[in-house]
Amino acid sequence: MKAAVTVCLVGEARQGPFVYHGDGPEEALAAGLAGAAEFGLDGVEVFPAGGEQLASLRLAGRLAGAGLRLAAVGSGAGWLRHRLTLTHAERAVRDDARDFILGLVNVAADLGAPVIVGSMQGRHEGEVSRADALDHLAEALSDLGRHAHARGQELLYEPLNRYETNLFTRLADAADFLRRRGIAGVRLLADLFHMNIEEADPAAALAAAGDLVGHVHWADSNRRFMGAGHTDAAAAARALASIGYAGWLSAEVFPDPDAATAARMTAASVRQHAGRATA
Repeated sequence: MKAAVTVCLVGEARQGPFVYHGDGPEEALAAGLAGAAEFGLDGVEVFPAGGEQLASLRLAGRLAGAGLRLAAVGSGAGWLRHRLTLTHAERAVRDDARDFILGLVNVAADLGAPVIVGSMQGRHEGEVSRADALDHLAEALSDLGRHAHARGQELLYEPLNRYETNLFTRLADAADFLRRRGIAGVRLLADLFHMNIEEADPAAALAAAGDLVGHVHWADSNRRFMGAGHTDAAAAARALASIGYAGWLSAEVFPDPDAATAARMTAASVRQHAGRATA
């Protein structure tokens, strides 16, 4: 398994759970690449303002120069900045949301990375019933999944906790949805912070999701680096090993007490628990 830290390139998200921030995207990216390389991580997961910004950063050369890879790309700025969701009542807004994600997919695919759909999934409320929202979500994920697959990547769908969405909060329900709707090209992002809220047994949930697990947010129960809360990291790592998961353990965590500590402790926890899990 590979270790990554998150890098936020969006000023409005400075208070969010990202290890590296900065006064601007260039500063944030430079800090994230330097920190990830210093502490022996394998890559970074970035949270950009959109596809154009991501393309402008010349990431391929900068990643290669730092000896790093791009783990994944977050799409949450589409919601944070533009209030776009895939389940909005208005078709035009849903189309704009899909176009925003497609713009990221096109750039991320050239960098060998998947795009995450988290907050942009939206929720059912008002005139949008749950059935309507799930139909909208299935249509969008199917389309985006096909597009990502055609570019040699997959899309990552992230179940969130109950305070952030009312669509899917548990891995098993999201997995069942993808399978029943025949949605191809989409796998699950398993975020251990959300799972500590929603899952009775996070490790068992990971094992049950099996090969649909495509990415992991390696975050403790308090959204700090793994080891700072009460998550059973060893059990989670064993579960991932049992399903043959060899992907990213990415720290979407607060820089608490500081970014350097969060990055260093993430690297240490991945080495410790991924090593134990596969021994």
